[in-house]
Amino acid sequence: MEQVTGLADPDTAVATLPNGVRVVTIRLPHSASASVSVFVRTGSRNESARLNGISHVVEHMAFKGTHARDAHRLNLDAERLGAQVNAHTDKDHTAYHMSGLAQHAGVFVHMLGDIVRHSTFPEDELERERQVILQEFIEDEDDPVSTAFKLFDKTCFGAHPLAQPVIGTRRNIERFTRDDLLDYVQRQYTGANVIVGVAGDIDPSAIVDEVRAAFGTMPGGTANAIAAPSYAGGVSVRRQAGSSQSHVMLGFPIPALQGDHHAAVVAAALFGEGMSSPLMHEIRERRGLVYYAACNADVADLWGLFLIDASLMPAHVDEFFAEVGKLLVAHTRAIDRVDLERARNQILVRRLQAHERPYRQLEDAAQDLFAFGRIRPRAELAARVSSVSARQLREVFERMLAAGPTVAMAGKLPRNAGRDLRLS
Repeated sequence: MEQVTGLADPDTAVATLPNGVRVVTIRLPHSASASVSVFVRTGSRNESARLNGISHVVEHMAFKGTHARDAHRLNLDAERLGAQVNAHTDKDHTAYHMSGLAQHAGVFVHMLGDIVRHSTFPEDELERERQVILQEFIEDEDDPVSTAFKLFDKTCFGAHPLAQPVIGTRRNIERFTRDDLLDYVQRQYTGANVIVGVAGDIDPSAIVDEVRAAFGTMPGGTANAIAAPSYAGGVSVRRQAGSSQSHVMLGFPIPALQGDHHAAVVAAALFGEGMSSPLMHEIRERRGLVYYAACNADVADLWGLFLIDASLMPAHVDEFFAEVGKLLVAHTRAIDRVDLERARNQILVRRLQAHERPYRQLEDAAQDLFAFGRIRPRAELAARVSSVSARQLREVFERMLAAGPTVAMAGKLPRNAGRDLRLS
């Protein structure tokens, strides 16, 4: 068995099975519980337009029965151990999770292995679950916040698969067949695209043995890879009846995970994290233009985005953009020393808190392995954040404004929303 070099921290180990499945173990000696996750490197960005939404349907259907157990037995076997079971689908991955007593970690590996590898997608269960997913789709379509996010992705990424919504289209959900699901899993769920992570008071070598037993015969396949998107930018607007608020997203391109993205991460924290940040102090506290606003850096292996989203009264939309634009321009000229100190410390504390959550540790490790082939040490990440300078931050804001914004608005909107957008 090949061991991956360049491991992150003493409590973390990575092993690779001959078929490419990677095993991450994180020892938490003081934890009586364990978290087990299976990450599959496939999501909405790996779907054609005809298959958009299929990753999400597969995730739902994976729990509806395997060759060995029906849906009820899958749930019962987990719950009789007190375990919690969950799953989610994202643009770049699908994940399956179980958590419970540390002594049952090996059992959870086998149970998730059965779900991920041997689901049968029964026809009768597919018809029932289709109705559940369609209700989820309708709820998502009716939500102005979700609508704004989907408009933003489409405007930002254009024809690239990253522009597609994770939930897919209604037409696709209505017509997916059992054969479609089986074919998709056969092509996408392969060893080169799977990471099994276990965190808790565990024996790493014993966990590797359990993963080998559960996943060792999985076909190796090749890593799922797609080209990076080109940033488009622009403005998209959708009015929705029944909403009394405007929901706004404003974003700019920043480096992806493999690029020099740390300065942009600090820039987002400096600009809008916390009530004392320039965004919240000026826009919410001083001017009362929003009741909710947030700013973050969304960084993954193929994309990086500086995102501001807000909910506000329609009458305040124009002033919101004008004032946010002034703040962005101001940060190309000067960076407040105290704000920089705050941002650095907020990021470091946030990462320490994330390290205390086993599932978050596993997800971060999987993201690193998919992107870099290694897990970055915590000290490395802290050093990169601490070394970001005021000059680098000014350059981040300059590059963003030069690239131009992506803006999406949904809900109740002013008559000429987006027509004469000004950010400076």
